[in-house]
Amino acid sequence: MNPDPITGTYSGNRGLQIEEPLIFEQGEEGRCGVDLPEPAKVASRLGNLARKKPVGLPGLSEPQVVRHYTRLSQKNYAIDMGLYPLGSCTMKHNPRLNEKMVRLQGLADLHPLQPVSTVQGALELIDQVAHWLKTLTGMPAVAMSPGAGAHGELCGIMAIRAALEHRGDARKRILVPESAHGTNPATAAACGYEVDPIPANAKGRVDLEAFRAKLGPDVAGIMITNPNTCGLFEPDIIEIAEAIHGAGGFFYCDGANFNAIVGRVRPGDLGIDCMHINLHKTFSTPHGGGGPGAGPVVLSEALAPFAPVPWVVHGAKGFDLVEQDPKKQAFGRLKGFHGQMGMFVRALAYMMSHGSDGLKQVAEDAVLNANYILASLKDDMSPAFPGTCMHEALFDDHFLKDTGVTTLDFAKALIDEGYHPMTMYFPLVVHGALLVEPTETESKDSLDRFIEVLRGLARRAKSGDAAHFEAAPKLTPRRRLDETAAARKPVLRWVPGSNTAKAAE
Repeated sequence: MNPDPITGTYSGNRGLQIEEPLIFEQGEEGRCGVDLPEPAKVASRLGNLARKKPVGLPGLSEPQVVRHYTRLSQKNYAIDMGLYPLGSCTMKHNPRLNEKMVRLQGLADLHPLQPVSTVQGALELIDQVAHWLKTLTGMPAVAMSPGAGAHGELCGIMAIRAALEHRGDARKRILVPESAHGTNPATAAACGYEVDPIPANAKGRVDLEAFRAKLGPDVAGIMITNPNTCGLFEPDIIEIAEAIHGAGGFFYCDGANFNAIVGRVRPGDLGIDCMHINLHKTFSTPHGGGGPGAGPVVLSEALAPFAPVPWVVHGAKGFDLVEQDPKKQAFGRLKGFHGQMGMFVRALAYMMSHGSDGLKQVAEDAVLNANYILASLKDDMSPAFPGTCMHEALFDDHFLKDTGVTTLDFAKALIDEGYHPMTMYFPLVVHGALLVEPTETESKDSLDRFIEVLRGLARRAKSGDAAHFEAAPKLTPRRRLDETAAARKPVLRWVPGSNTAKAAE
């Protein structure tokens, strides 16, 4: 037996980091983790639809199955393992108190078809979450049913469309800045609107003159992410709101970055008509936690009548669910039931444990941490825009110029250092972008270690050691993929006799 040519070990393992074949490659015919009696013979009703050969599932013992999935889980990076610097994603610590609350008996075992009289506590909880959201945003109404951010965007644009059609003024264009989240133009197009982009100015904000030039009687609204995906607050937000309203349109704000302003800025005070809020980013269970999302949409007085059903209302006998809009103004339903109950529980636990002062500190600390990173690295890396940022620090690839090292190379080298890479090549308005969102939950010590690694990699790249970056990552279970081949010739299915695992090297 010869050592593995990559690892130098006979097993192919790297210390206690175990090389893991596909589950199909481990299986053997006839092996099974359970011993069941032969089922009684019954007359088949399948006719010629009966299977002619076995299903093809792998045969494994119970220890094999447990070890396989445990080893796979150990190869995942998670927020519980370390800093997760993905920009525009708010991958922050998920308090375990919230998980304990959502597993309480009476909340964890709710069924959406229970009679309303048996779920009064759940409806009160939804009502309390709605109250917090309306208070924090300064908006009079909220639709609680949207399932996540993009679903919330859909809700907001459908409410705008319903309001325009109600007044007999159907329009065809939605203005979307280049610095908005990518789902914004997709949502507008899905709702039948023509997407008209607005360029960014030299400071990474909406170009106000370009915006004004695009206004017209056919503009249904504008979709702005604020703070935007460059990690910057739009200083002309009120002026933009007044202009879009003056043209008869509505103002949609993407609230995915609400974590940067919660408790500090009320979107309703800025002239915003509707905004979705990612509960799974601002109020617990960031997507890195693997849980479901929730995207309630807060609505202005002008759009409130068009919110989708169902609604929680206070009735004579307690709380009730309105399933049909008596005025026939609501655009309908977005999903079968009333939102993500588990997310509502987590969000309320997060809100109540922080309080209004604590939520304000969330935003302040998130912005402080991002600016600490930006200031610490400005001499070794190249900030994309001058001045301070909001919740995320954005760098371009100018600091890598003439080094032979690309943004992708830099990010791959970061993996060898034990960090998940930051968001790369996004937003598209910045060349070779590196977008870092540290969130409020990282300590100064944690940030200092991360900063030193980035500083060291930047200096190594400038020293001429491009070979180090081109080979990275070297310490992971798999080397760098041939991404062009993976895109053009993807291996999507295991075939008996193939060596899919080695093909991934």
